[in-house]
Amino acid sequence: MSPDIAMVVGIIIAGFSIPSMMSALSDGRAPRASAVTILIAGGLIVYAVRTHPGGYRLEDLPQVFVRVVAQFI
Repeated sequence: MSPDIAMVVGIIIAGFSIPSMMSALSDGRAPRASAVTILIAGGLIVYAVRTHPGGYRLEDLPQVFVRVVAQFI
């Protein structure tokens, strides 16, 4: 898996897990599934940062999203 794809998938998974965590906390349930998905997302992001030469800067993320979407179109 390329670092760009890992970064994009990790950010998307993290984004989707935040509302799930908020829902579980507001219902008084333990956010177990959300915690697992955040760990997976964090692992993907760390993998992407460590394997990409020079790492990523915050300014690079929009270009990374565009490159990944362009690969699939």
